Amino acid sequence: MRLAITSNGPGEFAGWVRPLLRELYARDPGLEATLLFVPDDYATGREADVARALFPQAHVLGPREYVRFALGANVAGAPQSADLVLYLGGDLMHAARAHKRLGGKAAAYKFSRKRYRALFDKVYAVDAGNVRQLATWGVPPERIAVVGNLAIDGAFDEAQGAFSSSPPDETAVDGGVLIMPGTRRREVENLVPFYLQVAVWLRRLWPSLPVAFGISPFTTDAELTAVLARGGDPRFWGTRGTLENGALVAEGSRERFPVVREAMRYAPRARAVLTIPGTKCIELAALGVATIVCTPLNAPEMIVVNGPLTYLDRIPLAGVPLKRVVVATLGSRFPMLAQPNIDAGEMLMPELRGALMPARVARVTAEYVAGDHSADAARLARLYAGHRGAAERMARAIQGAGFAGEP
Repeated sequence: MRLAITSNGPGEFAGWVRPLLRELYARDPGLEATLLFVPDDYATGREADVARALFPQAHVLGPREYVRFALGANVAGAPQSADLVLYLGGDLMHAARAHKRLGGKAAAYKFSRKRYRALFDKVYAVDAGNVRQLATWGVPPERIAVVGNLAIDGAFDEAQGAFSSSPPDETAVDGGVLIMPGTRRREVENLVPFYLQVAVWLRRLWPSLPVAFGISPFTTDAELTAVLARGGDPRFWGTRGTLENGALVAEGSRERFPVVREAMRYAPRARAVLTIPGTKCIELAALGVATIVCTPLNAPEMIVVNGPLTYLDRIPLAGVPLKRVVVATLGSRFPMLAQPNIDAGEMLMPELRGALMPARVARVTAEYVAGDHSADAARLARLYAGHRGAAERMARAIQGAGFAGEP
């Protein structure tokens, strides 16, 4: 089978592409897969490199190569045709463009739009709510198949070490706090220094508490070193620091905070995780990990929002205040930002939001860690228990749908 997948950012690759492609290769080692990483504001720029390391048997085109391919150029490693073009992230127009170039059938996961309802032969849905959403976009019911949330399999795969051959460092975070500061460039730029200052305060409040950082594989050591040297935007009240032998060290401090790269392997060992909203919250919930969700709005104009409004801050003079108003307006519409809280209808993951100071976040975290939150963690795990096996169900559906062409 010749398969082309369009994707974009770290959440889509780690949560959707990674578990599905792993399952597809397990079922069909001879699969001819091409990953097309499309330009996107949510991307880190490292997705293609990480994909090549995890799936060396796949053809991988980064955003620049993809653009040349989409414009009709001959690109080394690009396929000439495909049995199936599968949308797994990014703008749907890229899946449409890839399908136009490669032919075959087209399918999507989770999303469609009215203008694309005739394009996709199949749309794989997350749940019944997603089915209703697809119906409003005009997708015929016979073209929809419910498979579940792929990110759940991605979380369990990583937790079980499926994407690494090295054993975890059992001393890094056992019984302590794992901090996951985000993967996008502005998140890394400002939230790593912010959370490093939080970690310093945590160590002052609770000297024996293990604290580690779950840094994404999409962030290189060189990028991390440069970010720590700058210390982030001063409005976040972070601290400068260094990366020394696999640990973060704050300026003027001797405290070391280990860095781990596969956060979901370590999260179940922690008493709590401190993170930002995103796919990782769903993954942590599925693993039954007590979690605090922190949304610093110290510089709201830096936040990426869906659609063209995300570029408002680039307009001279009026852009920044306008972007701040947009972010505040959008935020006021959502009393909860973490998807597990939204799905549960209650705050199972405590949320902090607004212009936040590191000392306050540290105090709230220390108080939370001191309590027993096993009941909430168990309820979080039950929210997504039915989604396990989504990758296997979707892979089986793809292979049984007659997408493969003639040999």
